[in-house]
Amino acid sequence: MKILFIGGTGNISVSVSELAVEHGFDLYLLNRGKQNVSIPGAKTLTADINDVAEVGRILADHHFDSVVNWIVFTEEQIERDIRLFSGRCGQYIFISSASVYQKPPVYPYITEATAAANPYWQYSRNKIACEDRLMREFRDNSFPITIVRPSHTYDNRIPISVGNWASYVVPQRMIEGKPVIVHGDGASIWTLTHSEDFAKGFVGLMGHPQTIGQIFHITSDYLLTWDQIYEQIGDALGVKPNIVHIPTEFIAEQDPDGAQGLLGDKMWSMIFDNSKIKKFVPGFVATIPFHEGIRRTLAWYQADTSRMQVAQEDHDYIDRMIAAYQNIRTTV
Repeated sequence: MKILFIGGTGNISVSVSELAVEHGFDLYLLNRGKQNVSIPGAKTLTADINDVAEVGRILADHHFDSVVNWIVFTEEQIERDIRLFSGRCGQYIFISSASVYQKPPVYPYITEATAAANPYWQYSRNKIACEDRLMREFRDNSFPITIVRPSHTYDNRIPISVGNWASYVVPQRMIEGKPVIVHGDGASIWTLTHSEDFAKGFVGLMGHPQTIGQIFHITSDYLLTWDQIYEQIGDALGVKPNIVHIPTEFIAEQDPDGAQGLLGDKMWSMIFDNSKIKKFVPGFVATIPFHEGIRRTLAWYQADTSRMQVAQEDHDYIDRMIAAYQNIRTTV
């Protein structure tokens, strides 16, 4: 099976790329060649997807069983991909987001039939617009789409709620006994999915003819409160985290742009029903619980001390938020 990934070297897609090669897929990666990531067994096509003429030239003699664009965020980019890949693939997989699901949720158990509506986060509204455009193209012109909605999927990122998740800032603060922030009271329920588990479900969808016109989310079935997430990070580090609970609304007042992902996603309890992906990909099951997955993530950072260097601005952000909240509490 001949597969094209646009991107394929990011937080989620590396695991999918590696598993696709392991399964014997003929995998092509189209990217600008700026990521220092190698996928043994994959073929590389170097181009900027936004250079439509150049991409069209490179792909002129290719037809793919499945095309996956890992880096589409706007309807304009969808229009570009429709022009590029109509008639050139048997399946086009759009990477959407589970954050599109209705907020606030009227029912905590989420299926693919749950309405898509998120007034809090522009990122999610853009993904909804992309999905709507693809569905129209599927209905009107038989463009062969499959929509996949990852939730909070991690690998070499620290899955936290407040702060820079691409930084070692929260583990460093835990080790040093400094406070870290958990939004709300820490009791809302959340789902974290390791990228290797996500890959098992995703690879099973590629080239699957019965997935055309379908929507899937792929998540773990392990449920944690946000306090438990931070406690398990601390446990993996051998420390007890110094957690400061700050209301989500206060965080949003202090950082309206940065907190959209809290208001539009992480503040709500979300429990995903994965029965659909399990029906289409028999045997799919997430097998990496967070207490194991976070140890893998931390080990990746600790294997290279340069990865554990934390920018002062990452500390300053957390310190300012805590100081502002404590100031409000003392003056009320």
